[in-house]
Amino acid sequence: MIDDQAEEPPSSGHAAENVISLPLFHAPRVASLARASRFPISPQSQAFRRRYFTQTNSAEWSDWRWQLRHRIRDLRELERIFALSQDERAAIARHEGPLPVSITPYYASRMNLGDALNPLRRTHIPVGDEYLKTPGEASDPLGEDGHTAVPGLVHRYPDRVLFLTSPFCSTYCRYCTRSRMVGESGEYEFGTSQWERAIAYIEAHPEIRDVLLSGGDPLTLSDDKLEWLLSRLRRIPHVEFIRIGTKVPAVLPMRITRNLTRMLRRYHPLWMSIHFTHPDELSPEVSEACARLADAGIPLGSQTVLLKGINDEVATLKQLYHGLLMRRVRPYYLYQCDPIHGSAHFRTSVERGLEIMRGLRGHTTGYAVPTYVIDAPGGGGKIPLLPEYRVGREGDDLLLQNFEGNHYRYPDPQDPGGEATPCA
Repeated sequence: MIDDQAEEPPSSGHAAENVISLPLFHAPRVASLARASRFPISPQSQAFRRRYFTQTNSAEWSDWRWQLRHRIRDLRELERIFALSQDERAAIARHEGPLPVSITPYYASRMNLGDALNPLRRTHIPVGDEYLKTPGEASDPLGEDGHTAVPGLVHRYPDRVLFLTSPFCSTYCRYCTRSRMVGESGEYEFGTSQWERAIAYIEAHPEIRDVLLSGGDPLTLSDDKLEWLLSRLRRIPHVEFIRIGTKVPAVLPMRITRNLTRMLRRYHPLWMSIHFTHPDELSPEVSEACARLADAGIPLGSQTVLLKGINDEVATLKQLYHGLLMRRVRPYYLYQCDPIHGSAHFRTSVERGLEIMRGLRGHTTGYAVPTYVIDAPGGGGKIPLLPEYRVGREGDDLLLQNFEGNHYRYPDPQDPGGEATPCA
């Protein structure tokens, strides 16, 4: 299938490294190559495509719909590509119900096919620990069902709502907060009538000024459906701010077509929170996707879940955050992993999270330091966590410790005007 962007070459920036440079007098040939390139394909992806999808050409590989149709979803296909461990094989064979296995061929190309401990692979191929339930875990740890105003619309905070658009993702993270409802909806239903009820609720509540579209992944919807939803929300006068929460730019970057960004830019102010996990995701394809979104005027922020043995090192997160800033994505939230059923093998201690924040704050630019939060079980909302930099008080002085461990005093009298004298 030919995509909808053949007339335009890749964006400038990191992705440009994959565009062949030729003298100007070869302009016709340059244009031809640019059309052929359309969306960049990294050498790693090309090698994977040629080995495992031998009948697929570059244009098909760069078509997001082809990627969705050829997701890796069952044991047979996984065994064709990955050297599975016995633990992985048994866990896949055992799986039933929601949160099925699903990996786009592109995202599989970013994984180590022979190492079961590879970070990205661990986030998408189940293991036996997924079937162990530990105290405090729940299918809906954030209490979203209890804050559901109408089906598919969670109204927990005073001025904003979470709009669940779809049960579908292109890939399924094994630590997904909404594992109870994605992949196979079961008791949860999604559809146009549900969207209409959610829109009617928003219209009837003028205190709602911020709508977060999530799911599932909203960017797996067709352009037409997504535009219908955005246009309906934009017609509500008190909705000032629309956000899209998505992992698509990381796992299906070719979805960010020129047509999509042209459509999205008609609905500003529109923001986007992108789920990134590990620096191994930062490919030339991801650079192109982020460049297209940023060039469309969409402010980009990242959301990362802290995962044991995957990204719970300062060096790993610093590399990820620096790479995101280079791609115009501001690190926004670092989440403590939600206690869904079977998530103990993914969860670090909170103290480990605070150690990582100590290793970031002051040691790199503040733009690369996200807010570390726990989304409180039971629907308490996001609670920020910070290392303690205030070490005490002596009289009117506040005692502080900086990122190097040095101590400082800051004048902070209880009565600021009590002993004031005129300046000389």
